[in-house]
Amino acid sequence: MLSLYQPGTSPVHRCPAWVKLLAMLVLGTAAFFLTDLRVLGAGLAVVIGAYAVARIPIAAAWKLLRGVLVMLVIVVLAQGLLGDWPTAAQVGIRLLLVIGLANLITLTTTQTAIVDTVERIATPLRVFGVRPDRIGLLIALVFRFIPVIATEAARVREAHEARGVRPGLSYLAPLVIRTLRMADGLGEALEVRGVGEDDPPRRRGARVRG
Repeated sequence: MLSLYQPGTSPVHRCPAWVKLLAMLVLGTAAFFLTDLRVLGAGLAVVIGAYAVARIPIAAAWKLLRGVLVMLVIVVLAQGLLGDWPTAAQVGIRLLLVIGLANLITLTTTQTAIVDTVERIATPLRVFGVRPDRIGLLIALVFRFIPVIATEAARVREAHEARGVRPGLSYLAPLVIRTLRMADGLGEALEVRGVGEDDPPRRRGARVRG
């Protein structure tokens, strides 16, 4: 299975996973309360600078960003046409900042470190019936599916191009069908391994690691 993690020894790589997640939570939340384009732009510049410090290859950063770029452009254009362009610029920078932070964490932190950190954070919620191991499994599965879905999207796009179909939203239907089939297969595999029963998945060896 493909991994999005880019090995390195930079300060960003060595920073504990919980610190990165906390920074994303604080900065991401703050971004949605800021309206000054200069402050938002400075925040985005800091994120870009963190990519440079971490020495993330441009190709790796672009691979993660291009998947949501079309959606981002649509959101900004809709806001600009239906509202006003200054607000559209704010929305665009906010989204880029949050997405950039999330991608940076994904590129500089192993999946195992992220899953373990989230499970530790969720441990106190056991008193409310929350299963930290289930949350960790869900996050691990999301990480697993990101590169798989990206690969499937590329295959569908190539198939359309081979048939001379013009680029557009027509590739979404086969992509959704393939994704649902993969989800069904994964659900069956987890059910066979006993995930979803009363015993913790970890005890049954169903834990997904990156």
